[in-house]
Amino acid sequence: MERTAHWNWDTHSKEIHLSSWQDRFEWVEEFQASPDGESVAAIVKVGEGEFNVCVNGETWPEPCDKMWYLRYSPDGRLTAIVSKDSEWTVAVDGAAWENRFGYAWNTLFSEDGSHIAVAFQQDMAYGMACDDVPWEQTFTNMTHTLFSRDGRHTAAVVQVDTLAEGDIFKYQQGVYSAALDGNPWAARFVNLWAMAVNADASRLAAEVRLNLYDYTIAVNGTPWDKIFSCVWEPVFHPVRGSVVAPVRVQGKWTLAEDGRIIWNRRFVQLWNALFSTDGGRLAAIVAPEFGRWTVAVDGAAWTSTFGEMVTDVLFSPDGSRLAAAVKDSGRWSVAVDGSRWRSTFDTVGKPVFSADSRRVAAKVEHGGKYTIAVDDRPWPKECDAAWDPIFSPAGDKLLLRTVEGGTYFRRVVPVAEIVG
Repeated sequence: MERTAHWNWDTHSKEIHLSSWQDRFEWVEEFQASPDGESVAAIVKVGEGEFNVCVNGETWPEPCDKMWYLRYSPDGRLTAIVSKDSEWTVAVDGAAWENRFGYAWNTLFSEDGSHIAVAFQQDMAYGMACDDVPWEQTFTNMTHTLFSRDGRHTAAVVQVDTLAEGDIFKYQQGVYSAALDGNPWAARFVNLWAMAVNADASRLAAEVRLNLYDYTIAVNGTPWDKIFSCVWEPVFHPVRGSVVAPVRVQGKWTLAEDGRIIWNRRFVQLWNALFSTDGGRLAAIVAPEFGRWTVAVDGAAWTSTFGEMVTDVLFSPDGSRLAAAVKDSGRWSVAVDGSRWRSTFDTVGKPVFSADSRRVAAKVEHGGKYTIAVDDRPWPKECDAAWDPIFSPAGDKLLLRTVEGGTYFRRVVPVAEIVG
């Protein structure tokens, strides 16, 4: 909200014509709109084996041999992963990092956008770099990269011992660990997967496999005392700092906190646990029965269920409401507090709440065209492309970023104009 408060919420419409870009360049790909909507960018081919970024019609000073993963940071800086002379790095607003790598991928941003991280490979060893500072120690394998919210710490699952092909005995002894800022835990596990880090990065939690049959959560390398037949991704309580994770007990799923079961109800499946901002409410995606999905809040499942998928669950800013994208009978929609919108679509983007938690909006697609829906009311514009809507701090306006007929539009639209 602090970030959006400084944006221009008064200018009704701004246009940037994109059709001329197709005439200037051999091809134009991967359009991205800045968070504040003031800029639109794309990767363009400027010559044989030369690529660049075009922003509002202007290219960066230096072209590259290759370029991909164009993304805006939350604070509005434009980044791309670029290659020159067969070496890869990150470019930010046209300025490349000094460090070069054999390959780079998966750009990550801190919550406020002030810090940038990337995964890299150099001489067949893997690590992470944050703000152009790579890990001193690298590893033979690396997955599940993670960036702390404040952008000061990076983590990943790493292979700490070499493993010959077919050496199942050494594999079962454990060759994987978790590394925080390039420093691996002393503990070794058969497998590690998704991780979570607390606010000050003093604690790192991961789902781990102890042997062929036993799973649990490890925090700073120390496994919970309780063992389970399977676990999913952990989360930290935002206030207490405890660790909560989905666990499988006697063939059914529930939630455990620091190894202790906290939900009495069991489900066929349960994952994607999340807390409200104040930690007062806990939700997860669940399957009450085989093939039916919904959301459970504090152990109580919504009465509405959906046959194909539930995803992108989020709490409202005040924690009183919950929304999710849902799919049933081949059609997508948005469900809020257990009630699905009547409108259905080919696809639905991640729902967003207004700052006062009253309204819900989402990008939607129907028949190959995109628009925005607010509280089950679609905006009547049909667009060739659209980005997720953003509410004004007061919640009475929406920033809409779209492409229509070769023109990029930045519009500030009163919410009342859509909902009536």
